Amino acid sequence: MTRTEIYDKVLEVVHDCVPETEAQELKESTVINTDTAIDSMGFTLIICRLEAVFGIKIPDRQWQKLYTVGDVVTAIEKRLK
Repeated sequence: MTRTEIYDKVLEVVHDCVPETEAQELKESTVINTDTAIDSMGFTLIICRLEAVFGIKIPDRQWQKLYTVGDVVTAIEKRLK
């Protein structure tokens, strides 16, 4: 799976979990907790859904290091290799 495919799927999951983000342009540089309407509970839901969609597990301690959409894509990309 390419980075672009992962990115597209991440955006799909984000928009599904937090519909308010559909009107926003989410780039890889978008900071999740300050540039969007996503709070910590929404972020937790997104990560859990992404783990299910991609069949991976992102350790809880790493969640704190995921600031941008690109960070999330990179974390998934590393686990898919």
